[in-house]
Amino acid sequence: MGLLDFLQPKQTTNFDDNTIPAVSDALLTLEDIIAPSGIEINTRSINISGTYARTFFTVSYPRYLNDGWLEPILNIEKELDVSIAIHPIDTAETLKKFQKKVAEVQSQINIRAEQGMVRDPQLEAAWRNLEDLRDKLQQAEEKLFNVGLYVTIYGEDESVLNKTESEIKSILDSRLIHLKPALFQQEQGIKSVVPTCTDELLIHSKFNSEPLSSFFPFVSFDLTSDSGILYGINRHNSSLVLFDRYQLTNYNSVTFATSGAGKSYTTKLEILRSLMFGTEVIVIDPEREYEYLAEATGGRFFNISLSSSHHINPFDLPAPQTDENPEDILRSHMIEMMGMFRLMLGGLTPEEETIVDQAIKETYALKDITGSADFSNLEPPLLSDFEMVLAGMEGSGSLISRLQKYSSGTWAGFMNKPTNVDINQKFVVFSLRDMEDELKTVAMYIITNHIWSAIRRRLTKRLLVIDEAWWMMKSEDTASFLFMLAKRGRKYYLGISTITQDVDDFLRSPYGIPMITNSSLQLLMKQSPTAIDNIQQTFNLTDEEKFLLLESGVGEGIFFAGMKHVAIKVIASYTEDQIITSDPSQILQIKKARAELQANA
Repeated sequence: MGLLDFLQPKQTTNFDDNTIPAVSDALLTLEDIIAPSGIEINTRSINISGTYARTFFTVSYPRYLNDGWLEPILNIEKELDVSIAIHPIDTAETLKKFQKKVAEVQSQINIRAEQGMVRDPQLEAAWRNLEDLRDKLQQAEEKLFNVGLYVTIYGEDESVLNKTESEIKSILDSRLIHLKPALFQQEQGIKSVVPTCTDELLIHSKFNSEPLSSFFPFVSFDLTSDSGILYGINRHNSSLVLFDRYQLTNYNSVTFATSGAGKSYTTKLEILRSLMFGTEVIVIDPEREYEYLAEATGGRFFNISLSSSHHINPFDLPAPQTDENPEDILRSHMIEMMGMFRLMLGGLTPEEETIVDQAIKETYALKDITGSADFSNLEPPLLSDFEMVLAGMEGSGSLISRLQKYSSGTWAGFMNKPTNVDINQKFVVFSLRDMEDELKTVAMYIITNHIWSAIRRRLTKRLLVIDEAWWMMKSEDTASFLFMLAKRGRKYYLGISTITQDVDDFLRSPYGIPMITNSSLQLLMKQSPTAIDNIQQTFNLTDEEKFLLLESGVGEGIFFAGMKHVAIKVIASYTEDQIITSDPSQILQIKKARAELQANA
């Protein structure tokens, strides 16, 4: 017999030898498909297609119930269902019974007083409680309910059920709450627990509104807020992990995972959902994984390489705001450019730093850009202008020879031309897949600097995603610049999302730990055995959490928000999955389907 067969009655038809069922009666119904193949009902358990279940009901409660007393049961690492049946009681009828009960208790107190007996504190407390509850019922401050609490546990066999029963009973017994198995009523028990809104056990205790509120089932440790986007499902209790990074102390996040653990998939899902809430998103993409997402959402995709038509001039200056001093803007940008030249030229001696600093200042002066001038509408210089100024300075021979490959040599195609990219879009992706590995760190620094300049011009909610952030953590200059963004981004409504699979390289940087501490959100997904000890120490994980990360599947991990963290599973809808998937086989199928659609158009 299937589960749905005994959950609800069916009409039966008797056929004689000459009766042939109609074709519609012979077809499989939805109930036939989803129902289990058979059910065996025993005294203390029920076997549903090989899975054993046992239902319990509560028989007694303590005098007081604290909020969250159900939490240990809801969060226990066992498979179970909890059903709370609440039946309102008519207040008018209850008040009549209360009047009689109060009179009985009052009479007992008076009799004891007349007989000279020692007063009974328990009896007097009961009288005060009854009077107080009667007043609240009379004033409609409280209501009475018949409440049944039923728990069904599941296991592979009876021994598993017995072990789970022992654990749950020990937890509740410590709170003076006692369970009993539904002997000879397992069928009624399972019907009372499955989500059909039926209560066939009818084993109740009376509660007024205040203690009944402690039964509220969503008290388990979760990260559900009133606003934000859906990050995933809490693996412990299946609650939704809803969070808004822009309501935290800072808007930054870090994501650590091994290759193939689903970090890019998770990030693209967050981007897609953030765009729906009006957040502007900018992505630095080292592997061209976000191109289809940009295309599907109407964003802009810039392929940055030595031969591409997209260029960024590192000498671009942000336009000063009304509350900013142009001299401070120019000085700050010159300091950032000094870090860029240290990257490009393989380090600078103190003497070379002095020469470069002076050359940067004179290069801007060539275009009449000084701290005392309004340079917001002036054309910025190019790298070739800087090289020309540098050539006229004493002791610059070594610098020029190292710089020529960027200004006129093999690597001149990227940064020695005026900027022609516009990032004032809802969604912008910079791809660095075709950029040489030796230049990726420099390119990421220049792009990030350009993004930072644009962000300061216009205040709006933005998210900057830096995939494979270990490229920027390799150099102290790029790491310090990234850390500066993480610290200052909040003032400009900017959240920084750093993602990396090379955890050791990230943490080895002097700015690795500060980046984590300046990120209110952290997501740890599947980790390799070589990195897990470092991760455990950095995030103060328990051994259970450590093993959870080692055994996590794709899209699973631990989600941190402030001081709280939960085990999470990232889930996308079918439509979202088609847009954000990183699975090569799925991508090929999507491209094939699109090609066929275009051919038939």
